[in-house]
Amino acid sequence: MTATQPKHSPNPWYKERWTWLLMLMPVTAVIAGSITMWLAVTTFDGLVADDYYKQGLAINQTLARATAAMDLGLTAQVRFTAEDVAVVLAAKKGVELPPKLLLTLAHPTKGGLDQKLVLEGNAGSYRGTVQSALNSAHWKVLLEDESRSWRLSGTAFLPSETEIRIDSADLKPVD
Repeated sequence: MTATQPKHSPNPWYKERWTWLLMLMPVTAVIAGSITMWLAVTTFDGLVADDYYKQGLAINQTLARATAAMDLGLTAQVRFTAEDVAVVLAAKKGVELPPKLLLTLAHPTKGGLDQKLVLEGNAGSYRGTVQSALNSAHWKVLLEDESRSWRLSGTAFLPSETEIRIDSADLKPVD
């Protein structure tokens, strides 16, 4: 009686196609995880606001400044170019306009790109220089006087939107 011999001997595991296909999924996950970790470490985008609690407490003060702008009847026409910002500010009769304005351009997600400008001018016409190029985003535009007694806010999709109008009458009073 003779034992039957298999026609061919089995291949070692590393020569099997299914072994490599099954190992491909975990190896791909490890590579993708490593790339994700590298991106997270090297591209720090920062916090937009690091003091959320204090900002929440200050909301009533912010609303009071918006109401003050509404009481003064303030309206601003803001024009953006690659190098500078021009603002034409108008108010009710008898309201004295400030000699300087503070303009804050806040990026929606990256606080490091925010810019604070001091606009010089007179007779309601102000101009200031942009510190660095404004990349394409939906920017928050805040306009206030030096004493921060009033505030106008609006949004601009830069660089495609070169001129915006901010009207305090568009603000809805809070009851």
